[in-house]
Formats: sequence, structure tokens, C-alpha cells
Amino acid sequence: MKVTVIGAGAVGATCADNIARKELAEELILLDIREGFAEGKAIDMMQTAALLGFDTKIKGVTNDYAATANSQVVVITSGLPRKPGMTREELIGTNAGIVKSVTENILKYSPNTIIIVVSNPMDTMNYLTLKTSGLPKERILGMGGALDSARFRYYLSQELGCSPADLNAMVIGGHGDTTMIPLIQHATWNSIPVTQFLSPEQQQKIIAATMVGGATLTKLIGTSAWYAPGAGTAAMVEAIVRDEKKLISCGVSLNGEYGQSDISLVVPVILGKNGWEKILDFKLSADEQASFNKSAEAVRSMNQVLIDDKHI
Repeated sequence: MKVTVIGAGAVGATCADNIARKELAEELILLDIREGFAEGKAIDMMQTAALLGFDTKIKGVTNDYAATANSQVVVITSGLPRKPGMTREELIGTNAGIVKSVTENILKYSPNTIIIVVSNPMDTMNYLTLKTSGLPKERILGMGGALDSARFRYYLSQELGCSPADLNAMVIGGHGDTTMIPLIQHATWNSIPVTQFLSPEQQQKIIAATMVGGATLTKLIGTSAWYAPGAGTAAMVEAIVRDEKKLISCGVSLNGEYGQSDISLVVPVILGKNGWEKILDFKLSADEQASFNKSAEAVRSMNQVLIDDKHI
């Protein structure tokens, strides 16, 4: 099993570190455009192998896509990170060119790979990959939902005073501060609805904190987060390479599901060896569906930038 991570920055390197520690691949390629950067990160990680006890072989390369040949899964983290005060939408122009070029190079050497898009704005970059790669839609996934759902579980656990591992909670919609939809009415604490333990005011506090979770961290540390995004991406890789049939909230192409088509949005899906294998219908309430439709409108306006700028 071979996995490639494009982009050796904080998110890419953290993702690669998680993949290696879990031994999700025999060979892991870390690629970056900066001379020697991926090589250095790979050597540093390989020097932890004796301490952590993993056998994954990590190789760093500078813009050498031939080294990525026959990768079962490719993770794309390339692109500019978000800076304080910057919206994901402002990243479209620059990151679209980067993601499109990376995808073309990947497919020269791994035409049957599964692609996980991390680059922001994730919904729009995932849509770009869907439109330009020629891959079956099941083989293209956006990472944002896994991250947003983990943040949702964190804020729930803080309010409930419980372990995040005991919670099941999902975020759907767009991966953006105003477009994501934390499904608090569907969230459970060891199968018991969390709404039984939380006041309406507490519920709204958790939802609001989740929606600005990324912006909160960007303000605090001066750039985009990396530990949780890296771990969320690695969890998706694990579900695919181990064929876990795991339910994870991911960005995928919709064709009538949840009332939307010709768009990539975050919804609950089953992940396995073929990519996303099934979209689950959570039977949204009228208010939740209205929020989902509003989220889709916002994402479509971002996607229009791709069309106006002739990226697709």
C-alpha cells in the first residue's frame, strides 16, 4: 500500500506523521515544491520510527511526481494557508491554480487513485477536482467535515464534561464559518441525545463555537490549525486503506441527495476501499434543510469564481 501527501507544511506533515504512526501504508511519499523541505521532514519523521515502533517507509521529494506512482490514496494539502482576517473565499484564485496543477501531475502517475482534498476553500477546491480530474466522483473527497465534526465533539465535551470519544456528532453543509451546520439534534452521548443534557442556550453556544472553530484558532496562532486537520485527514485515509466502512462526514459530489446537485458539500458518507461508497440520508428537519440549502447557495457563489476565472 502506497500513500502520497502533497504539501509538507504543517497540515501535510502532521497528516503524514499520523499515517506513519498508524502504519496505514508500507510506503509514504511526502512531496513539496520547496527544495529539500519534504526530504527534511521525512528524515525527521523516520528518525522517530525506532522510538515509536512503526515500519512505514517515508520518502520526501521535491516536486518529483514520478515518485508518487501507483499511490492508492493521495492527499492534497497544497496552497496558501489562511491568515488572520482572511476568509476561505479569498484563497480561491491562488489555490485553484495550485490544486489543478497538482491534480494533473498526480493522475499522470496514479490514474486510479483516491484523492482527499484538504486545500481551502475546501468545498470549491473539491468541486474543481471533480470537474477537472475525470475520476469517478466516489474517488474524490473533501476533508472539512471530518475536522468540523471533531471540533463539534470537542465543544460538546467541554459543555457536557465528558470524553469526546463517547460522543457521536456530525457537521454537514459547507466547510466555512457561515456555511457549516452542526447537527445538534442528531448528536448523541453514548446513544442518548445530547439535547437531554443541554439547555437551548448551551446548544446555541456550542453551535456558534463550532462554526467559528477554524477562525478562532487562526486568530490565536496566526495561521490555520494543523493538528486536528492532519488527524482528520489521516482518519479518512485509515477508513479507506483498511476498508473500514466507517461513517464520516466528508465533502462529496451530490446528485440529488439532500436536494442538491452539481455541487460538492459535506454530508455523512460510508468510507471504504473504493472511496465514498454510500451517502446517508439523515432526514433533516425543515429548518436544517433550509440551512443546508442556504449553505449550498453560498458555496455555489464561490464555485462561480472558478467558472468566471476559467479554471473549469
